[in-house]
Amino acid sequence: MIPESVTLPTPDRPFDTVIRTVIADDERLARQKLLILLAAEPQVKVVAECQDGRQTVAAIRNFRPDMLLLDIQMPDLDGFQVLSEVPPEEMPLVIFTSAYDQYAIRAFESNALDYLLKPFDQERLHHALERARAELLKSRDREITHRILNLLSQVRSVALPAPERDSRLVIKANGRVVFLDLDTIEWIEAAANYVRLNVGKEAYLFRETISRISERLDANHFVRIHRSTIVNVRKIKELIPVNSGEYVVVLRSGRELSCSRGYRAALQEIVEKSS
Repeated sequence: MIPESVTLPTPDRPFDTVIRTVIADDERLARQKLLILLAAEPQVKVVAECQDGRQTVAAIRNFRPDMLLLDIQMPDLDGFQVLSEVPPEEMPLVIFTSAYDQYAIRAFESNALDYLLKPFDQERLHHALERARAELLKSRDREITHRILNLLSQVRSVALPAPERDSRLVIKANGRVVFLDLDTIEWIEAAANYVRLNVGKEAYLFRETISRISERLDANHFVRIHRSTIVNVRKIKELIPVNSGEYVVVLRSGRELSCSRGYRAALQEIVEKSS
């Protein structure tokens, strides 16, 4: 086993840098071949090599890798016994490497990401690594989503805005003058030189830019989730991850809004402030 200092994964550490990997194979030549193949994959960093099952379990616990390249037939513990020794919350993505195809069904039943039949080439390994990378990115997005939703559930009622900050808007609509409490606004969208204020089933046009209106809103409760959209954090019901790190923001009213990747950090920050 090769010891080295490592930085454990966190929600703020993206997986688009390296995939921290443990190699487990009892054959020295097999490990050497894997190292050569992985050297051509710049997104992979091997943090430990293991030659038996016990070493592999220890490496997973000590290094918390993102991925495990795991042989099946090894001394002390075979590949499947290794998996039974690791708690689910510590389990990395597992790609089995074996010279025997009869274990493939059992491997996928053990939630393996892939099964590489020896001898495999660079192209086959690269394909498996691309699947691992995609899965790690999805896992990271799920973790961030879970974190934000946990924070949302902790958002408490806070004091009214400070006196110098407007708590209402005066809007002319259909010959009426409407005094609109800002806290009742669910979401705001840009509409040319106006913004549309959405309050329940009602919508009001207000002559203001979306940047200027954001300055009048309570920064603890409202967040911009798109260049043309502001949402009241306390009206959010759930977040649904979609492609490329974006979200669908579902309001309690059932309305679905798009949260672009560039504004996700702002959403997380304001929820943390409000909790």
